Amino acid sequence: MIRDTSAQDTTLASPPRRNIKLGLLIGVVALLVLASGWSLGGRWLSGERSVDAARIRVAEVGQGLLVRDAAVNGRIVAAVSPTLYAPVASNVALKIAAGDSVERGQVLAELDSPELSAELQREQSTLQSLQVEVERGRIEANRARLLARRTADEAELALAAAQRDLERTERGHDLGAIARVDYLRAQDALKTAEIRSAHAANDVGLESQAVGFDLQTRERALDRQRVVVAELERRIEQLQVRAPVDGIVGTLSVVDRAFVAANTPLMTVVDLSRLEVELEIPETYAEELGIGMNAEVRIGNQIANGTLSAISPEVVDRQVLARVRFDGEQPPGLRQNQRVSARVLIEERPDVVMVARGPFVDAHGGRYAYVLRNGVAERTAIRIGATSLNSVEILDGVDVGDQIVIAGSDSFQDAERVFVNN
Repeated sequence: MIRDTSAQDTTLASPPRRNIKLGLLIGVVALLVLASGWSLGGRWLSGERSVDAARIRVAEVGQGLLVRDAAVNGRIVAAVSPTLYAPVASNVALKIAAGDSVERGQVLAELDSPELSAELQREQSTLQSLQVEVERGRIEANRARLLARRTADEAELALAAAQRDLERTERGHDLGAIARVDYLRAQDALKTAEIRSAHAANDVGLESQAVGFDLQTRERALDRQRVVVAELERRIEQLQVRAPVDGIVGTLSVVDRAFVAANTPLMTVVDLSRLEVELEIPETYAEELGIGMNAEVRIGNQIANGTLSAISPEVVDRQVLARVRFDGEQPPGLRQNQRVSARVLIEERPDVVMVARGPFVDAHGGRYAYVLRNGVAERTAIRIGATSLNSVEILDGVDVGDQIVIAGSDSFQDAERVFVNN
């Protein structure tokens, strides 16, 4: 008889149902971990990356008006701020202080120039002498004319007497009472009187012209001296330094009672009623700038419109200076040298495919961008055009409605495809 194994068997109690459920739960978790590891491993093996959606910023490609502009900084400057100079070497006596409000024509400083005052006195004395000379010349001219007229009158009287003598001699000759020689002598005397009368008449005209020219010469010298004196008086008047405009005294370049040389700057007067904005524009925009372009100037919380009125012809520190003139009345409360920001409107392009501007332009050099489709950001070659402060023109590579990662793509490390986890 063959023996069985019943003697070796042991009856075991059935395990409780709670342990079975725990085992199943552990198995499910293990399968999920394996699946996740497989997914991550597959992505790692394929060279793809995964990022959190909160770390990127996405914008939709649209179509509309693109305004090319440039954001720049500037300061408020006076459109009219004349600098006053000393016309001659002189001592300065200031009548105002820096920051004082002045009115046009107000005396700001008095200059004392003894040399200029002495020169004026000399020229005034010369003027008086010439005035006397002119009056004397007029008297001499009148006397010369009278003498010439008297000579002419006497010649006419002599001519009349010679005519009467000839007539008497002719009658006597005809009657035989006067010899022919006397008759011929009377004819010669008449001709002589006629010649003298004619010359005397001509001498009157010539003498009148001669004395007239001499008098004109003296009068021209007098007029010239009057101009010299008037110029010196004008220069003396300039020693009273007056305000050319209404405004305030900006800066004083000299101290009171100082001696200054000719053409030394004394002070600057600022006309606060005519202020402009001086912008510092990067030289990259230099070729595109033009007088008459519109500009928006932000002053605190308000925005004022203006136009470019002047552009510097040179580049200094890689910047071009430009002046903006306000449209209409200037905003109230402006101050000299107040810092402001502005936006220069360079160009408007309608119906442009564009997207919001972001760091992706600089991060990838504008050669490609990441287009988000179904949770995957794919690197796509693009070609950009004009740019503005807020938008970038897309010439090729994407269509209207596409989603582009405009910020945060610098962490993609140039991967072809990046998964975006919501």
